[in-house]
Amino acid sequence: MDAKILISVEQLYRYYGHHLAVEAISFELAQGEVLGFLGPNGAGKSTTMQMITGNLAPSAGRVRINGIDLLDEPKRAKAEIGYLPEQPPVYRELTVDEYLNYCAKLNRVSKGQRSQAVSRAKQRCGLGDVGKRLIGNLSKGFQQRVGIAQAILHNPAVVILDEPTVGLDPNQIRDIRALIRELGESHGIILSTHILPEVQATCSRVQIIHQGKLVFAESMRDLEQSLTSHVLVLETREPLDTSALQKIEGIDAVEEIGGNRARLHFEQDNPADAVAACVTSNAWGLVELSLDRQTLEQVFVDLTCSDTSASADQAA
Repeated sequence: MDAKILISVEQLYRYYGHHLAVEAISFELAQGEVLGFLGPNGAGKSTTMQMITGNLAPSAGRVRINGIDLLDEPKRAKAEIGYLPEQPPVYRELTVDEYLNYCAKLNRVSKGQRSQAVSRAKQRCGLGDVGKRLIGNLSKGFQQRVGIAQAILHNPAVVILDEPTVGLDPNQIRDIRALIRELGESHGIILSTHILPEVQATCSRVQIIHQGKLVFAESMRDLEQSLTSHVLVLETREPLDTSALQKIEGIDAVEEIGGNRARLHFEQDNPADAVAACVTSNAWGLVELSLDRQTLEQVFVDLTCSDTSASADQAA
């Protein structure tokens, strides 16, 4: 059975005057998915997020949240969204319980359901022991948890998190990532971040926006497969003979890269054993023999490092 589509974005455009900040963006998000939304500064990422959350009207296009058209029925559609901005909208002078009860009222949680909703959000976010504490006295990691709790209080279909681990220590980052993965089992999550390892640790899909256009959209499973390298990096103590390496079965091309180093290109089975045997038989002295594996960072850089026009800086 196919998962329920919680966000449907169709041909989204946004102009600022004559500047086109977002162009023809379309994608879907299903229940149980965590979508990593990436882009360099000025790419149109924040503009897109603002249109999806209903804080900015698109110049053209359509957004549906859990089947509800955001332009036709904005109140109903927004009720299906939970949002954590980069700076958590917490009131430091309130206790955790006071703040979450206030947020429950803002999200129109009925009085009879309010206590249960707050307790459920606290339990899911690991806040059970800090309900009576002032938010201003909590660590940044716990303040982030409070911010996530307010985003899920009303049990929205979609949760949008903007840079949820910025400024946290490694232990806090690990805890927040685990929480995001847990939330992703029952909601649709959009995670906007500049931290690429965050995407690989938490997301099931990744999208990259550049100059207002989606330039990359794949599942993490497909991405991992596409990152599988077909290049070996070889380094030896003695000068190597490229003609001898070229004769090895399975090697398609040998690329010298200086300093007794070479890149060995292959298409099918990894010829590492045969390469090691060749190095040994020729007494070149093996220093390194490894797969030249591409990373998500390299994919991101390759897609977004082209020259941009000065007007692109105006995009949010």
